[in-house]
Amino acid sequence: MPRPPLASLEEHLGYTFGDKDLLELALTHTSFAHEQPEPTEHNERLEFLGDAVLDLVLSEYLVRTFPQAPEGELSKRRSHLVNEGALAQRARLLDLGDHLRLGRGEELTGGRDKSSLLAGVYEAVVAALYLEAGYDRTRAVVVAQFADVLEDVASVGPPTDFKSRLQERCQEVGKGLPSYTVVAQLGPDHDKTFEVEVVISERCLGRGTGKNKREAEQAAARQALERLDQANPNI
Repeated sequence: MPRPPLASLEEHLGYTFGDKDLLELALTHTSFAHEQPEPTEHNERLEFLGDAVLDLVLSEYLVRTFPQAPEGELSKRRSHLVNEGALAQRARLLDLGDHLRLGRGEELTGGRDKSSLLAGVYEAVVAALYLEAGYDRTRAVVVAQFADVLEDVASVGPPTDFKSRLQERCQEVGKGLPSYTVVAQLGPDHDKTFEVEVVISERCLGRGTGKNKREAEQAAARQALERLDQANPNI
């Protein structure tokens, strides 16, 4: 399958690279480089840098957002944001898998949708952005990319809530991220009750209700955790 033009990635990212070779390097997996007849650079060094840049950007965000939070709580919140599953989700939203330069072996084994591989290429793209545009622009792009999860982290309390616990549980055993859907809204506009279901690996494992969407999601996640504990501790 031919790779889409880089312009489509840049549009999703919200930044146009002056140095296209730098962006191409960020998208070059080791498996591709090792199959070339001549020595070819790959993105592992950029992954290393991107990991540090993401840690700094999101740590700064958390410190500013939670000025009274102790170090331990900030670390837990950051781990909720910067982990393989969360970064792979950012990569999928950018369709990074379609843009990868991938070796034939990885291609045949579904490499374009491997969470570990996608998380790495997302880090590499962040590093490329940092090298070309600097910290302030990179921070703006990353915060925009993480806007939905940053809102959750800022709004639903400490990362020991049921949604966070369920996500961590899924990541520990290599399952996809939980997906929440509002399935019903009951009552008048001034006094609505929301009903939400949570799906993991195409299975509905919990339903919950609440006076707002987040409250209903928490209830659904709690039920899913209870069912998982009763049925199969390892999902």
